[in-house]
Amino acid sequence: MSELTQSQVETALAGYHDPYLETDLLSAGAIQSIQISGSSVSVAVLLDYPAGGVANGVAQLLETALENLDGCDQASVQVGWQVASHKSHDGGEALAQVKNIVAVASGKGGVGKSTTSVNLAVSLARDGAKVGLLDADIYGPSQGLMLGVAEGTRPETIDNKWFVPIEAHGVKSMSMAYLVTEDTPMVWRGPMVAGTLMQLLNQTQWGELDYLLIDMPPGTGDVQLTLSQKYPVSGAVIVTTPQDIALADAKKGVEMFRKVNIPVLGMIENMSMHICSQCGHAEHIFGTDGADRLATTYQTTVLGSLPLATWIREQSDAGTPVVAADDTADVALMYRHAARRLAVALNQSGSGAGAMPSIEISDD
Repeated sequence: MSELTQSQVETALAGYHDPYLETDLLSAGAIQSIQISGSSVSVAVLLDYPAGGVANGVAQLLETALENLDGCDQASVQVGWQVASHKSHDGGEALAQVKNIVAVASGKGGVGKSTTSVNLAVSLARDGAKVGLLDADIYGPSQGLMLGVAEGTRPETIDNKWFVPIEAHGVKSMSMAYLVTEDTPMVWRGPMVAGTLMQLLNQTQWGELDYLLIDMPPGTGDVQLTLSQKYPVSGAVIVTTPQDIALADAKKGVEMFRKVNIPVLGMIENMSMHICSQCGHAEHIFGTDGADRLATTYQTTVLGSLPLATWIREQSDAGTPVVAADDTADVALMYRHAARRLAVALNQSGSGAGAMPSIEISDD
């Protein structure tokens, strides 16, 4: 039996192509250590995205590849993960321990942004991350309903200063819905809405979070500008449908984030197709490849494409997001894949996210 070498081990490890990093683990710098002792080898892997749902599978694949090497009788692979912070400043006391703030936005309403936000949040939590979700849609808060928080539930307060976020499905959440009744209309002007958003962000005791997802209201108004200019947003995700009118509005959202120097991490396309529950026929009723074209134009990527599915709507209405209901179902796996791609895109976006745009004066 030939002696096991470092080169053999590295070649075997390079044979695994990570579907989220889109490269092998050696090239990604994810191999922390390789230890060879006779015919045994131990490898430590550190991924830069929440990998609780895939770590064991990756370890088994790598162990099998190593044990197939001539000279290797036993292989042990440990797969861990960590989340880096991508903020330009801490954003104040409430956000000091929040590593990353991600805005989930859309150019128009009705494209499934809130459903996407809550399922991304639950997906990241299922993979082991510490996750918060802020419902920034002051006029139409819906996250309380989608998370199954009972009507009338109010957040606890500490020292008459802090709100304690309400936890559901492993996600810390705060919403205007927790502070008013279901029938109370928010008949407020823009500055009042922006001020309320600042209060919800600044007076909620978020604690340690890897990700704080913000379910933005549709459009590019006061709330979007306040968030972009006053808080260290690490990146944004744009939710759209394949419909031309939705894509036209999504472009405005992309342009807004670009103008304030916030990276667009990718697109999520909802209602990409409808699958008949009776015959299984798939039909693209809102058009095809819309998000792909937009992503190509703005040099970003499509993080995921979700079908128009009754089950998504039923679970959202029931207060159990599809990922929480069954995280192995086909639709739930689509959200989980999208969440991991989001985490990787955020890490690859660099550490300059959230910096304030520069102001230039010219004679033009």
